[in-house]
Amino acid sequence: MLTRRDLLISGAAAATLPRFAHAQGSKPLKIGVMNDMSGPYADHQGIGSVLCAQMAADDFAAKAEVPVEIISADHQNKPDVGLNIARRWFDTENVDVILDVPNSAVVLAISNLTREKNKILIGSGAGSSVLTGAQCSPNFIHWTYDTWSLGHSLGRALTSEGGKTWFFITADYAFGKDLEKNAAEAVEASGGKVLGAVRHPINTSDFSSFLLQAQASGADVIALANAGDDASNCLKQATEFGIEKKQRLAGLIMNVTNAPAIGIKSMANIKIVVSFYWAMNDDTRAFGRRYQAAHPRKWLPNDQQAGNYSAVQHLIKAMAKTKSAVDGRALIQTMKSMPTDDIIFGKGSIREDGRKLHPTYLLSAKTPEETSDEWDGFKVVRTIPVEEAWRPLAEGGCPFVKG
Repeated sequence: MLTRRDLLISGAAAATLPRFAHAQGSKPLKIGVMNDMSGPYADHQGIGSVLCAQMAADDFAAKAEVPVEIISADHQNKPDVGLNIARRWFDTENVDVILDVPNSAVVLAISNLTREKNKILIGSGAGSSVLTGAQCSPNFIHWTYDTWSLGHSLGRALTSEGGKTWFFITADYAFGKDLEKNAAEAVEASGGKVLGAVRHPINTSDFSSFLLQAQASGADVIALANAGDDASNCLKQATEFGIEKKQRLAGLIMNVTNAPAIGIKSMANIKIVVSFYWAMNDDTRAFGRRYQAAHPRKWLPNDQQAGNYSAVQHLIKAMAKTKSAVDGRALIQTMKSMPTDDIIFGKGSIREDGRKLHPTYLLSAKTPEETSDEWDGFKVVRTIPVEEAWRPLAEGGCPFVKG
C-alpha cells in the first residue's frame, strides 16, 4: 500500500521528469539515481538527490547538446535489492550511469557489476574510503565526501581542542566501521586515546543502552559514527539524558538535513565537516533557495544531495566531448582529464584512484540566539585545504594506481 510519504516521493519524481531526454532524436545519457527513498537516509539523500540531478540536467544538457534522462529507485539499504536494480537498469533499461548510492554495503555490491558491464558508478551519498582504496574501480568516482576525510578532519580538530579520550557509537555495517576506524586513527595520531566502542543496527529507534555505555566510559568525546536518522535520534536522545553537560558529543557525519529533527538547542557545541553548505556565499544561497522551492517538503540541500548536481554537470561536460557512454571507462577517463568547476564545490579535480578533490569545511553550530531559522544552524570555522582534507594517494592502496 502507498503511504503519504510514497505519494510525496512519487509526486516529486513526476515533477522532475526529464524535459530534454530525446532532443535531436539521439539516445539520451541515462542516469539512474539510486538511494534510500523510504528508510533512515531518505531525508538526507532520497528525492533530494534526484531533484539535484534533474536540476543539473535542466541547466546544462541543452547547452551541451547532450540529451539526459533521469530515473530513480529505492535500494532499501539492502545490497541484494540494490544489485538487482542495477542489473535490471544495465541489462534491460539502457542505464549508463548509476548515481548517489548511500550505504556502503550497497555501493560495494554494485561496484563490481558496474566494472563487469563497463558502465559508470558515481558515489555522492556513498561514504566508505575503501571505495578509492582496496576496493577502487576504474569505473567509479567518489564524488562528495568519504569516511577518511570526515574521520580524520573531525578527529584532529576535537582532539586538539582537548578531547583526549573517545568512545564510539557506531552503525554496524561497512560505512560505520570505516568511519570509526578513520576517526580513531586521527585521534591516536593526535595524542588521544580510544576507550571503547559499541555497535548498533541500522534504523535503531532506542539508543539508551548504547548511550549509557558511552556515558559510563567517562570519555571526553562520545563520537557518533552513524548517519541519517540514526545520527539525529542518537544525538537527540543524548541531549535528553543530559550527556552533553559532562561529555562532548561529536557527530562524525551530520549536516543541515539533521537539524530539523534534532533542533537548534540539541545542536549546541556540535562541529561538523562538510564539502558544501548552502549559506556559504551568494551562489550557494541562490542554489539552495531554488532547490527549496522545488522540494516537496521545502527543505534545503546537504552536501551529498548537492554533490549530485555537481557530478551531473561534470558528466555532461565529459559526454559532450566523448559523444558516447558505451565505453564507461573511457568516459570516466575523460572526466578525470578535465578540471572540475561548479557552484557547489568550486574548482577541483578527479584523482587517478577516482577521488574527487575539493576543499572541505569545518563548521560549528550557532547558538539559538545567532540563528534566524532552523536551516541557519552553522557557521564556517575553517576551510580545510585539499592536501589536508583527503587521504594521500600513496596511502590508499588502490590496485590500479601505478606505483
